[in-house]
Amino acid sequence: MIKKAQLPLQTLSLVLGFMVWVILSSLLPFIQEDIAIPADKVAILTAIPVVLGSILRIPLGYYTNVIGARWVFAVSFLVLLFPVYYISEASSYTDLIIGGIFLGIGGAVFSVGVTSLPKYYPKERHGFVNGVYGMGNMGTAVTTFAAPVLATQLGWAATVKLYLVLLLVFALLNIVLGDRKEPRVKTPLMEQIKGVYKNEKLWLFSFFYFITFGAFVAFTVFLPNFLVTNFGLEKVDAGTRTAIFIAIATFGRPTGGWLGDIFNAYKLMMGVFVGLTISAIILAFSPSIGLYTVGCLGVAVSAGLGNGVLFKLVPQYFTEQAGTVNGIVSMMGGLGGFFPPLMLSSIYAITGQYSIGFMALSQVSLASVILVVWMYVSNKPTTKDNGKHQQEANGMNASLS
Repeated sequence: MIKKAQLPLQTLSLVLGFMVWVILSSLLPFIQEDIAIPADKVAILTAIPVVLGSILRIPLGYYTNVIGARWVFAVSFLVLLFPVYYISEASSYTDLIIGGIFLGIGGAVFSVGVTSLPKYYPKERHGFVNGVYGMGNMGTAVTTFAAPVLATQLGWAATVKLYLVLLLVFALLNIVLGDRKEPRVKTPLMEQIKGVYKNEKLWLFSFFYFITFGAFVAFTVFLPNFLVTNFGLEKVDAGTRTAIFIAIATFGRPTGGWLGDIFNAYKLMMGVFVGLTISAIILAFSPSIGLYTVGCLGVAVSAGLGNGVLFKLVPQYFTEQAGTVNGIVSMMGGLGGFFPPLMLSSIYAITGQYSIGFMALSQVSLASVILVVWMYVSNKPTTKDNGKHQQEANGMNASLS
């Protein structure tokens, strides 16, 4: 019974983690009414939670194998109580930066579930299971939609304090319902890193996730304020539109994982990056909110599917080092969400428009298509031939250990 509870428990825990992760970007239009934030510092403030949320994914993935998801989730939520309360009492830009850095723990818990949950399911279901867990991304949509509505009624500080209750509840739930007997892997962290860092697949997967998950995070933190300042939308309307973007990308994740269990994952990734290329080109030339919406929806679908397909591929090649590899790959995805908002803001400051930034996304996505084609030609794996694929994965893991 406890084992069956892990997928819903960990998925809901990820929902909460992501809800906390985007508090600042979701409430920024309200916070700016009380705290003076320099215009050139807004992008830094929205991107700063992504930094620690990316870097901590490696140790959290590793310690999930060492002590289990139960304690990693519980401790993470207890630690998050401090930055959340600190932000609710913030009175300066510096306070927001300090609290925002530690909000990153909410995003870092992503690597917990993708390391823990595959232990409970056969390999042919890993794509779907990781995709369902990845629906925890919906937490960003919940906050992006609900937080502005609550802030309109309660004020932004009181809204932030509500998260303290949720964090306490889920810390307790993980302690009570978490699996005390989760299988452990206690190979030292540096030994695991030495075993995988020369593997080209690790870095190619990291680069692909840098693009797909990075696009998801970047648009999540970028859109609420961008829609208000550039299209003159109401704050709640901007939050709703961003929540729709997040919802589409989030539901695309289990769909991508499920498709990866059925079809060739490399071919699916080719389609993902072609979609991102086209969507980014639309954004680069969109003169109206209508075309901009089309481009954003294209990014949401492509990024969501890509996130799901990629975490079908990772467990196929790395088993003993799953915690560390998941941490590295997901860290690169998080960092992929940190740099684009800063880059777009810098480009806008210089040129007065965002077109060059979106065109850069299209070119990087196009380069990714070429890399995926190369990997497909080099490996020619097929998810339909599970026996052969399992032998390849086992052989690779044996050579790495």
